[in-house]
Amino acid sequence: MNIRSAIENTISISQFNRGLAGKIFDEVKRHGAKVVMKNNSPECVLISPEEYIHLLDEVSDARLLTVATQRMSTFNPSAVISQEQVDQEFGFSPSDFEETDDIEFE
Repeated sequence: MNIRSAIENTISISQFNRGLAGKIFDEVKRHGAKVVMKNNSPECVLISPEEYIHLLDEVSDARLLTVATQRMSTFNPSAVISQEQVDQEFGFSPSDFEETDDIEFE
């Protein structure tokens, strides 16, 4: 991050106290995150709700990838059983699955 970017993306808490919150929120929506400074220290980061949701989705995806990677590291192809074996073990028949087109398994 260069100095220009740091200056453009930081705002003082006093700007909120002067009634400029609406303007600041518009800038966040148009140009991205802003760091709010209080007593010359970063106090918080303002981001749009859309960006917040995007960040939460990214964190969730990263966590799922970690779990999947861990599971794949212990995957044993010889221990895999077929759908037919599961059906037989639990007593399912093809008619039990006829109305499941709308169900999505992950």
